[in-house]
Amino acid sequence: MSGRIVAGYTATEAGEDAVALGARLAAASGSDLEIVVVLPADDRSVITPPDASYDRYLRGQAASWLEAASALVPTEVSFATNVRFADSFAEGLVAAAEEFGASHIVVGAANGGLRGRHRLGSVATELLHSATVPVVLAPEGSRRIDPATGVTRITAAIGTRPGADVLLEEATSLAASTRAELRLLSLVTVDLPPSVDTGVIRVAGAAHADQVLAQARATVAGAGDADVVVGRGDSIEDAVQHLSWEPGELAIVGSSRLAQPRRLFLGSTAAKMLHELPVPMIVVPRTRATTEGGSR
Repeated sequence: MSGRIVAGYTATEAGEDAVALGARLAAASGSDLEIVVVLPADDRSVITPPDASYDRYLRGQAASWLEAASALVPTEVSFATNVRFADSFAEGLVAAAEEFGASHIVVGAANGGLRGRHRLGSVATELLHSATVPVVLAPEGSRRIDPATGVTRITAAIGTRPGADVLLEEATSLAASTRAELRLLSLVTVDLPPSVDTGVIRVAGAAHADQVLAQARATVAGAGDADVVVGRGDSIEDAVQHLSWEPGELAIVGSSRLAQPRRLFLGSTAAKMLHELPVPMIVVPRTRATTEGGSR
């Protein structure tokens, strides 16, 4: 992958989770890490007094936070620290990602989440409605994962709706750059109505798994080595619980069909998965940036 990864830092455990996961992803993919602290923009003077002493205090506080964040990054990871001003934390991260040409934005779960689980806060929610690059959600406790764990497997949840090709490209590219295994997850059996005959569900699951692998091979070079699994259960949550997950695994989902082009929107399936996933989730925009020659 080789590029830059933006990690949004706050002086909280969630901020530590974001930096730790961002560093692990940067090390595995050969990318540089950009740690970003976002301070209130000047036009928020109604809330924060615009005097020079307060501004110096904020900058000094930001420098202290970034020093603490720097201590979380392994020596082998190339990184830089940045202070940005914006009306919101999410807005500042999106602007920084565009400025750096970053491949991903990493943020932590909201405080109070269960260890190893996700709890979306206001920053992550806003990012999932505004980001133009994949957003990586770090579950609570990511800071406790040994950096040497790296990235061992990429699991992409492939559905039947448009946008699977973009998701496959992201998953395959990330698997190649991190030298991780690629697993394709079919959830078609869980999406079928409960009234459908068990035999029909089994056949549909096997057929969709074959279709997913064939599509992967036809769409993306190198996807032929992927493992394909069919999620089974009474619900999306149940299916996710019954799958095996590795400490160094990343799950990738596509943005909802309701999202605007090049924007993110967490769909119902991804939202249900998020509640049970014990590993980081990456949400990918449903379309790629348009270049001069067409779609990238």
